Amino acid sequence: MFRNYLTIACRNLLRTKSFSLINIIGLVLGIGCCMLICLWIYNEVSYDKFHRNNANLYQAWNRGIFDNKLQCWNSVPKPLAAALKDEYAGVQNTCRTDTRWFVTVVGEKKFSSNALVVDPAFLSMFSFPLIRGNAATALKDVFNIVITEKMAAKMFGTADPMDQIITINKDRFRVTGILKDLPLNSTFKFEFLLPYNYYVYLSGSDDASWSNNSINVFVQLAPNTRAETINQQIKDVTKKHSGGKEQTEVFLHPMSKWHLYSKFENGRITGGRIEIVRLFGIIAGFILLIACINFMNLSTARSEKRAKEVGIRKAVGAQKQSLVFQFLLESLLLVSIAGILAVIAVFLVLPGFNVLINQELTLPIGSWIFWLTLLVFILLTGLLAGSYPAFFLSSFHPAGIFRRTFKKGRGTINHRKILVVLQFCIAITLIISTVVVVRQLQYARNRNAGYSGEQLMYHWSNTELVNNFQALKSELLASGNVISVTRTVSQLTEQFSSSTSVSWRGKSPNDNTDIERGAQDEGLVRTAGLKLIMGRDLDLTKFPTDSTAVLINESMMKVMGFKDPIGEVIREFDTDYRVVGVIGDYIFGSPYEHTHPMIIMGASKMFFSVIHMRLAAGGDVMKQVPAIEKIFAKYNPSYPFEYHFVDKDYELKFLDMTIVARLTTLFAVLTVLISCMGLFGLASYMAEERIKEIGIRKVLGASVPRIISLLTRDFLILVGIAILVAAPIAWYAMHEWLQQYAYRTIVEWWVFVATGLLVILISLLTTGYHAFRAALMNPVKSLKAD
Repeated sequence: MFRNYLTIACRNLLRTKSFSLINIIGLVLGIGCCMLICLWIYNEVSYDKFHRNNANLYQAWNRGIFDNKLQCWNSVPKPLAAALKDEYAGVQNTCRTDTRWFVTVVGEKKFSSNALVVDPAFLSMFSFPLIRGNAATALKDVFNIVITEKMAAKMFGTADPMDQIITINKDRFRVTGILKDLPLNSTFKFEFLLPYNYYVYLSGSDDASWSNNSINVFVQLAPNTRAETINQQIKDVTKKHSGGKEQTEVFLHPMSKWHLYSKFENGRITGGRIEIVRLFGIIAGFILLIACINFMNLSTARSEKRAKEVGIRKAVGAQKQSLVFQFLLESLLLVSIAGILAVIAVFLVLPGFNVLINQELTLPIGSWIFWLTLLVFILLTGLLAGSYPAFFLSSFHPAGIFRRTFKKGRGTINHRKILVVLQFCIAITLIISTVVVVRQLQYARNRNAGYSGEQLMYHWSNTELVNNFQALKSELLASGNVISVTRTVSQLTEQFSSSTSVSWRGKSPNDNTDIERGAQDEGLVRTAGLKLIMGRDLDLTKFPTDSTAVLINESMMKVMGFKDPIGEVIREFDTDYRVVGVIGDYIFGSPYEHTHPMIIMGASKMFFSVIHMRLAAGGDVMKQVPAIEKIFAKYNPSYPFEYHFVDKDYELKFLDMTIVARLTTLFAVLTVLISCMGLFGLASYMAEERIKEIGIRKVLGASVPRIISLLTRDFLILVGIAILVAAPIAWYAMHEWLQQYAYRTIVEWWVFVATGLLVILISLLTTGYHAFRAALMNPVKSLKAD
């Protein structure tokens, strides 16, 4: 019996090749898009799941009031780790970590490599397997180093790296362990591990201050310990150890939420990347639904073609259940073909998709779980797509079929119209959403950064460059390739630190505004291309007293409440700083947020981490960079020349939004394509069904435009209804989405008009093809007897 059903199903698919092809292509696109999105979602939700202790691992966070808001951040005092382990029974282990870049040297090889400085407990708390070495002792000594497979190959080639020496800061480290390369879905990113005691060795002592929030602390709770209980116990640990000087609270953030939940409001988790994951999960569901709607519509539209088959089967005794099974089998067969083709398509497009989203996703074709999931997915999709046509077609009564009265009811037509409206409503919503996302991205990109990032290069400083800076600077300026040089404590595009301890004349005792802090030596205004509103730039050479002078930005001037703040005194940590200049606001944080108040100090004794250089305008960068490299090699021979351009760094701030814009654009286009394929098939069937009517109308004198209008009008009305339904939904959704950005565009009326006109035009072209062909057909052919 099953073989008979399968044979009939194959014959029916082959008998209607064009409709089967439209259905298969639509389902391939729908299933393929779903697979791509699901691969990306799986990668996002699987972050850090490979750790054996992931259910008991947490990160310590701070919670405190700044800028009159309850805020959360993940840098904590260094002594917190020991206090948590020693004083709270539910805490099994703790580990401090800090990310640093070091130049690693082996013979003539020099590389700038990403290090994670950790306590020895790191290797027992986290599941980063050692290929070589002992996890219990690998980081026990100050000058031990554990490297990844990738770094081992980079530094030592095919030689055995164990017990080899790597030089860092002229200190000799012995390789005591080789780690398997980190999984791509790991929150931690590093090439090697250094013992935290190396920090202690460099500074001469372990920082015991509870006021310095500058380290990450990870916590492993004992089995069966409730995080809520521990959170209540440790909440006031900082207050207790600082004698009430620090009022911040400590809480534990679970590993399961590190990657997806990083956004806090009023001290509580409100979102993060999970919002993007949910968005694309909904998009995946919508795309699959549209593909299934195509199948439903085309299957029910062909009801007259299958009616006689149903009537004859029922007349000879076929039960409704057997007919339902027959039609569901056809659906499952077609979806199975589409599913196999979708896997092939995904395999082919995945490399390009990875480039689009800046990821390294893979199709796990060697995993039985993947194939089982695909089988279940195909089964569910087949049932979803085929259930309505199966029950609809099997419900025909033989008497009505042979009398040709089964089409008189209007219910099925209404259902089909509703599905078309739903289909285009989803497509229009996605198009409008895509336009708004792209406009928000462009709006932020077009925002004045406050500095000139083009031809602005920077290089990280080190001990050699500190000692040789003046000679380096003189030769760079003399070369003609560089017109200005300055040193700062951080890159121009990044925040350095902030403080609520900044005070000034007239400041309210209740004002706890968080003030951003920076530092420079001289020439920042000219080098960065900042706008000097009043006063002058800092210049430690001409004005030695500028070591206690500051520049402030416009936002800081507004916070202070002075129209002319030059000469005013700003006090921080028992030191008075005199305002000598006001600069325009520039973006050093998120380009989607308001600029924060900022002070830039001329601290001569501070270690300046970054050297910024303004290249000569009109020069050939390809020639300027090698010339600058030679000068750096002369004064910085122990380190590689690793430069960066500020405009490239600034562009990275838009990377996540760019990926979202690319994906929404891609899937919006595919959604419209799938919808139009269904509309194309429906238009083809409707033109075929009304071919005799068209012939009669032509004989009676109907013009070609009149016939085209007759055949396209109903479809355009449905699209128009979809536009009216989708517009308010899209407006509300995107208006709410934009609220998360302080610096945002608005949802303008023309977006809806343009989208509506575009969809109407595409629909007109899609349906007009068949309408035009039918209108031009010779009435003699169309009126021939069946």
